Amino acid sequence: MAVLNEKGIDVKKIVSVATDGAPSMMGREKGLVQRLKLLHPQLISYHCIIHQSILCASLGEIYAEVMNTMMKLVNFLRASSALQHRLLRSFLTEVSAEFDDLLLHNNVRWLSKGKVLERFWAIRNELQLFLSQQKSAKAKLFLDFLHNPEKMEAVAFLTDMTSHMNDLNLKLQGNGNTVCQLISAVRAFQRKLELYKGDLQEELLHFPKLLEQTKEKDAHQKHIAFVEKMIENFRTRFDDFILGNQILLCIGNPFLVRNVSEFTSEANQVFPWIQAAALQTELIDLQENITLRETQCDVITLWTKMVTAANFPLLNRMAVHILTMFGSTYRCESAFSKMNFIKNLYRSRLTNEHVHQCVSLAITPYQPRFEALAKESRGQFSH
Repeated sequence: MAVLNEKGIDVKKIVSVATDGAPSMMGREKGLVQRLKLLHPQLISYHCIIHQSILCASLGEIYAEVMNTMMKLVNFLRASSALQHRLLRSFLTEVSAEFDDLLLHNNVRWLSKGKVLERFWAIRNELQLFLSQQKSAKAKLFLDFLHNPEKMEAVAFLTDMTSHMNDLNLKLQGNGNTVCQLISAVRAFQRKLELYKGDLQEELLHFPKLLEQTKEKDAHQKHIAFVEKMIENFRTRFDDFILGNQILLCIGNPFLVRNVSEFTSEANQVFPWIQAAALQTELIDLQENITLRETQCDVITLWTKMVTAANFPLLNRMAVHILTMFGSTYRCESAFSKMNFIKNLYRSRLTNEHVHQCVSLAITPYQPRFEALAKESRGQFSH
């Protein structure tokens, strides 16, 4: 609260707060959100969409065990011994493998496990041959793991599934994504999960690694159960999201809204200050405006330049509120990563002011015009 007062930010003008779900943010008594709601009861709060999507894909006991063994195998080959790592790279080069090295898993990177699995799967046969030449007990255990058809089938499924999750994660990341775009990407993935569930019982079109490992279509019940659990997790976390389908449709294209009453009902639940009758008449006036209907522009331009507060005050205010909502904590996570990179062990004389300046330069979207600045400067030549 002291920071908000210092920066001159009025709490009652804050539309929403996206959190990472930590107790310090969501605590009932001393959490930040609860303290803000004491001053601003209409404040909208929700869990970061990216974090929720990751929680929905939590592994069960069987897949968690396989994933842990995979990470141990990669660490054994890649990081347990510098000599062994050099021998591995030399061996992969000699046998003309698709890649000459493995990737290490990093908990900080969201896409890490999927990339590790993809790299492993591409050179798994070469790794079996390399491990068969090793004499250590650990190498023997990992070789038995690679020769186990059931374990390798699980690895193949995880490789395909994490690839699909990585595609979703990439769509959710970025500075320019609105909360509507994030929810649309999640809803699309929910439909894809239903498609994946049916595909596991048919041709495995979306699971090429699994198809490569096993041809039996009736042996994937545990994989189907995993997808069903993920479908249920997404339904539990996202079906009751604060923004309904009609609101998302209106922000994306207000001319496609057909059920005006349902739209105003959803809008009034999110923003109690909205007058339902006035909002309905504004939406109809907007939809019958031929000039706006024929205008081709992006969502931001539509609601900031075309549908103005002068002509459509309620619609414009609602749209601005929604478009300024942060759907995830991506910006905060990016800023923390850059700050950690700047505050390293080799910069022991950094002051708070200097750190602030360095972080500001690292996260700013502006690019210096070096050529123009160079032309404006005058060189000092010696006489």
